[in-house]
This record gives sequence, structure tokens and C-alpha cells, in this order.
Amino acid sequence: MQPVLNGYKKRIESIDLLRGIVIVIMALDHVRDYFHAANFLYDPTDMTQTNAPVFFTRWITHFCAPIFVFLAGTSAFLVGERKTKKELAAFLLKRGLWLMLLEVTIVNFAWGFNTASSIFRLQVIWVLGLGMVVMSAIIYLPPKIILATGLLILFGHNLLDNIHATGNSFPDFLWSLLHERKRFIVSEGHFIGSGYPLIPWLGIMMLGYCFGALYKNGMVVALRKKYLLIIGGAATALFILIRGINMYGDMKPWQVQPSFIMSICSFLNVTKYPPSLLYTLMTLGPALIILMLLEKPLNIFGKIIIVIGRVPLFFYLLHLYLIHLLAILAVVISGRPWTDMIFITGLNAKDAPWLKGYGFSLAGTYLVWIVVVALLYPVCKWYDNYKTNHKEKWWLSYL
Repeated sequence: MQPVLNGYKKRIESIDLLRGIVIVIMALDHVRDYFHAANFLYDPTDMTQTNAPVFFTRWITHFCAPIFVFLAGTSAFLVGERKTKKELAAFLLKRGLWLMLLEVTIVNFAWGFNTASSIFRLQVIWVLGLGMVVMSAIIYLPPKIILATGLLILFGHNLLDNIHATGNSFPDFLWSLLHERKRFIVSEGHFIGSGYPLIPWLGIMMLGYCFGALYKNGMVVALRKKYLLIIGGAATALFILIRGINMYGDMKPWQVQPSFIMSICSFLNVTKYPPSLLYTLMTLGPALIILMLLEKPLNIFGKIIIVIGRVPLFFYLLHLYLIHLLAILAVVISGRPWTDMIFITGLNAKDAPWLKGYGFSLAGTYLVWIVVVALLYPVCKWYDNYKTNHKEKWWLSYL
């Protein structure tokens, strides 16, 4: 996903490895969307219906989007180490526009397989692209201003939670692009869904850009790891403290549940759309600690996963199509028409009620996930080798 911003002379293995881990985890969430029977019955974060295994299968995937967006900012900084500000701005602008185009075409079609798509989803690829477009101007600001603004957005944007787009007007649509998840009617039967509002995600990208300074040439590894531990530990502790107070930082206060484990689930059940302060602290805090732990020689597992981390956009596009094609096969085997996997709007109980009764157990869903990753790995390895050996081909930087 963050994908398009590679190109600095020496790739940083720990960053590629973390990116590979989270995009493989992201594939689990998308497999769950198409295969898990409960997905067509209830929301996995609905405390009145879910259970711990289903909740944590969804919860672990919360780490993916913020890490991608944060590392997009980091990679932008690293690309800027070998480019002028003007060159970096042009680079971000072109890559950003390309990602936005991908979202409303190739990615949007992958979700529904509907040639007359009735909804355009502006999701993570869209906000990555839009964020890069905005960052093409922001990079001209002094680093301290970028850092201060990113922190202000992170800690302050939840003050905007009570401002809502209540209608279907153009100003309502603009507000939803900035800070509220909402579905808008374009014409009869046609919608635009603003899943990833810009303001909080841009703040995350700005902080990732500033974070890139820890990976400048000459930075002492031991010192960087110390900073990663301090920042990651502080963010995680701050999440626990603010969530415990239960007054600010998220639209969903946690509540004591009938069991201890479900109370933990409620405590961790923070808001992704848009990403709240607590959501961001909960995900990026541990991510920075993991990034510190990954900064060591690769083991066998690392050598496999890093291949995917070096070609994340390629993996992202392929995995959507592969999962959807396998879901068509699964629905046919279950005795249903293949058209049951052609979606008008979304992939859940509300938008696809005809799929009630279809689907696998959670264990079966995990098995499909393993199959998807196993099938895509050799293709990603081939493409990674191709990119390495054909650096003169300009178009490779777009995939």
C-alpha cells in the first residue's frame, strides 16, 4: 500500500518487514469479509453479539492502516534525502494522484465485481494518495511546524467529533472527506462512501514524515532503537491512561462486560472511522516497539515476509482479486449462484442480506487466509526480483 515510495538507495529492512507483516494481516481481514459466516450476521466489534476470537480477528487488523499511512510519511522523508524539495513535491503529487485513481477504478471494482458499480468507496488507498498530494505542499514547512501540526491533529481532532454532515449537500460531502465517515447519494441507486476522512490520517502521515529523521544516514542504531522504545512505550502507556479515564479521545466509551475477556475487548474497541486519538495510540505505540525489535538480521520467517513488504501495492491489488475470485468459487460450491458475490454496496449483514447462512467457521477463514498468502508469495517474489533487476523501467515505481 504505502508502496510507491520506495527508491532510496538502501532499503531499510525493518520497515519493509513491518510493512510485510501488516499487509499479510490485512489480508486476513479481507478474507474474513468474504468468507466468515458471522460477517453476514453481525459486526465483529458489536459487544452485544461478538465473541473474543471474532473480535480479536478484527482487532489485530486495526494495526494495518495507521502503520501504512505512518510509514508512507517516513518513506516520503527518506525519498527526500536524495531529492530536492521540488523533486520530492512532484514525486508525492504524481504518486498521490495515481493512488487516488487506482482507488476509484481497479480497487473499487475488486470489491464488488460490479461493472455498473453503484458505490465508490474512498478508502485507504484513496487517503494515502490524497495525503501525499497534500504532503507535496506541507514538506516546504519547517520540520518543527510539521511535527507540531501533526501532534495537534492527533490530540485535538476528536474535538470535531460532534460536527456532523447531516444532509446530502456538497458542503456535507466535503466535511465527510475531512472528518466523518458517511455514505452520500450521487443519483438514484449510486453512492460515494467516505471511509477514510483526511484530517486524522494526514496527521498520522505528517508524524511519520517527521519520524523519518530517525533513519537518516549516520543515525546510531542503538540510539534509534532507544527512541523507538521510548516513543512507542509512551504512546502505549498514554493509550491505557486516557482509555482508563474514559472521557476523551474516542467516540465509544468502554463498558464493563459480563466477562473479563469481553471487558478487555470493550476497552480495546476504539473508533477507526475516523481514527480516534486512542485508536492511533493503541496501534502506533506497539508498532514502534515492534519496529525496534525487528531491527536485527532476518530469520527464515523474515526473509519470506520482507518480500511482500517490498512490493506492498502489488500484493494489495492482487490479494483483493484473488480473495474475491476464491469467494465466488466458495459460494458456488455451497450451492448458491455465483452472482451472490457480485455486490451492489457493501459486504456485511446490512448490505448483503442474501448471504445470511453462507460462510465458513473462523478456523476455516484462517485456512483460506493462509492459502491466499501462500499463493501470492511466489508471484510477489518474482515481481520483487523483476523490480530489482529492471530499475531503469520508470513505470515500476507506480506498482
